[in-house]
Amino acid sequence: MTALLGLLLLGLLLATVAPRLLTRARWVEREPVVALLVWQCLVVAVVLCCALGLVLATMAALPALRAVLFSCAPTGVEAAYGLHNAEGWGRLCAAVLAAGGLQTVVALTREVRTAKALRARRHARLAELSPPLPESIEPASGAGARPRRERLVVLEDVRPEAWSLPGHDSRLVVTTGALRQLTDRELAAVLSHERGHVRARHHWLAQGAQALASGFPGVGVFSAFRDQVGELVELAADDRAARRHGRHTTALALAEINLGRGVFGGCPPGQAQSPKRVDRLLAGRPRLSVPHRLQLTLAALAAPAAVVLLAAAPGLLALH
Repeated sequence: MTALLGLLLLGLLLATVAPRLLTRARWVEREPVVALLVWQCLVVAVVLCCALGLVLATMAALPALRAVLFSCAPTGVEAAYGLHNAEGWGRLCAAVLAAGGLQTVVALTREVRTAKALRARRHARLAELSPPLPESIEPASGAGARPRRERLVVLEDVRPEAWSLPGHDSRLVVTTGALRQLTDRELAAVLSHERGHVRARHHWLAQGAQALASGFPGVGVFSAFRDQVGELVELAADDRAARRHGRHTTALALAEINLGRGVFGGCPPGQAQSPKRVDRLLAGRPRLSVPHRLQLTLAALAAPAAVVLLAAAPGLLALH
């Protein structure tokens, strides 16, 4: 039972201490892409702790299954895990972890279905407002044609707006108000920002984070993951636009397109980060050094690797 208890304790540690350290880290705003990788590795490590713990707990609860799984293992490997005479604890742990796994699957399935239905409604509404051109008028596919995934749609609206509709038939949407209010460079920066969301599949990341947070409302690591993903994907898209069109141009475009919404006065809750993003772009803090980014990446990948190693440690030690 040592490996099972170790996995549960490691999962608890990763789910409680690590999120606090990440949310307080000062380097996150400078490297949002690396921060997203760290958060994903952390969540994967927590889920792995539960999944591998479920496997060990099930083997402890079902001796017949344990005998089958260890039938081809070298002598001493099965005994190294200490699962004999632990049926009671095994059943309890397996029931709790299996319930959590089922809840995760249900929450993820519900979130994916909801997101697909929402995207379908938005695509249908967009098709009503801006019907697609006939095939004879559509640009032909070729070297000079814009890829279908980058198709731009212009809507008649006095408000300056720009957004993306992800999915198989993705769209970049901009209003005539934005065309009138933004300069050519600012408009290019806005479209680059939205294109960054589509190409990086940020909607997949947001769906997974939302599913875990809604499925386990009392688990802090999942709610923190959802909140951080919502902010970090915007910073990552800002950086993509800034690298191509300049920080000042991107900051001006962000300010212009949000000015009419009042986010630079009394900020609505959902848009309160816009002034912070503008300040960050104007500050222009340098990126972390390449060795520092590499260290953070290796540390992130080490978390799920440590979980797998902990689960396999008793068997590996028994082989020596």
